[in-house]
Amino acid sequence: MVARRREVPPSIPPVIVLSSGRCGSTMVSDILNTHPDVLSLSEFFSYVGIRTFSPRRASGERMWAALSRQRRRTRLMLQGSYEELAYPVDDPGARFDRRTVPPIMCATLPHLTRQYEELFDELAPVVRAQPRQAPADHVRQLAAWLCARFGSRVWVERSGGSLLFGGRLLQEFPDARVIHVYRDGRETAISMQRHYLFRMIVASMWAMRSFGFDALRSMSSGKYWERIIPLLEPLTSALVNPARLPYDKLTLADFGAFWNGMIERGERMFGHFPPDRLLPLRFEDVQAEPEAHIRRLIRFIDPALDDDAWVRQASTIPRPTPSKFAQLPAHERTAVTQACLPGLERLGYQI
Repeated sequence: MVARRREVPPSIPPVIVLSSGRCGSTMVSDILNTHPDVLSLSEFFSYVGIRTFSPRRASGERMWAALSRQRRRTRLMLQGSYEELAYPVDDPGARFDRRTVPPIMCATLPHLTRQYEELFDELAPVVRAQPRQAPADHVRQLAAWLCARFGSRVWVERSGGSLLFGGRLLQEFPDARVIHVYRDGRETAISMQRHYLFRMIVASMWAMRSFGFDALRSMSSGKYWERIIPLLEPLTSALVNPARLPYDKLTLADFGAFWNGMIERGERMFGHFPPDRLLPLRFEDVQAEPEAHIRRLIRFIDPALDDDAWVRQASTIPRPTPSKFAQLPAHERTAVTQACLPGLERLGYQI
């Protein structure tokens, strides 16, 4: 994205992409990042953490600490290597390494510009100077400043697995509109099973049962989940040792059940939203007909942003993905299908 200074705040309400993760939401971030009027914030809430919204009011210094200082959450996420980590933490010449890279530098700033080090330094005094206010207002001011910095009219945030904490985001940003990105749960479960962070999340949920807390059931039912999710990070850190998680006990069906729980959670969060506030975006549809569905995407954000040349250019980003589900043994196909069945039927997939 090329910086284009603009002195007006965003003129379009914010958009939040909610998804289970491993379903094509990164592709959506990449598509939107090519639009000159869209500020694509990738993995902002994921790396910074939902606990940022815990205090009622926070100073600019406290907000900058949340953006720039690692917590245990960030360190755990950085134990693996995956495409959501955009900062070159293992480069000997990099300014930060895995132990020191700030949350906002893990993906958000490198996604916006190749001059992410300079942008980080430029951003520090801006955030620190903000008055004591609600954390959500800090985020709005930060996004407005970045929009002015890059000449954007709207900001769109996308974090993988955001259905886990999407309810809290919609509480904090009640005017936000939602793009729900989803993919066949069986393919998603296979991808999650091979992904370090999702393996850790599902294994942590599995391990928490021994302490009498069924996190998956709480997430699916919605009971107390919005109160629990800000506490889940410190609770898990205190009770669960990532090195001793029961990874060997996890089955593909466990990941299917995890996906299904998030889909059910999403239905409770935004299933009642009107069409002008919710865009369901199916990964397979974007792959099959990229121009048609990328046009749907940008028109949902704002019809005035629709541009034929941009749609054609952005349509080169989606790539066909061969089915891994079809390659599974029959018993695994049956097990993961049963685990995903309610969500698959809800989303209209053929079984």
